[in-house]
Amino acid sequence: MGSLHSLVDAPNRVPEHQKFYQRAYKQHTRLWRIGNRSSILFLPYQVCLWGTFGATLYMLGRKALGHNTWFGKD
Repeated sequence: MGSLHSLVDAPNRVPEHQKFYQRAYKQHTRLWRIGNRSSILFLPYQVCLWGTFGATLYMLGRKALGHNTWFGKD
């Protein structure tokens, strides 16, 4: 029952969060760049996104040239 009271008596931080996000929005900051951990989470996402896109285009070109493997003639 002790943990239930901590949830009931918790301070309402919604107005603080609203002000934080509204301030960042007025500065034209993208939503996914606002949070504390956004730089930590965004970099691996970008690497995976553009890495798979580049690999797809690379293999598309290789397939158009008639090669079925990543490296070598065939």
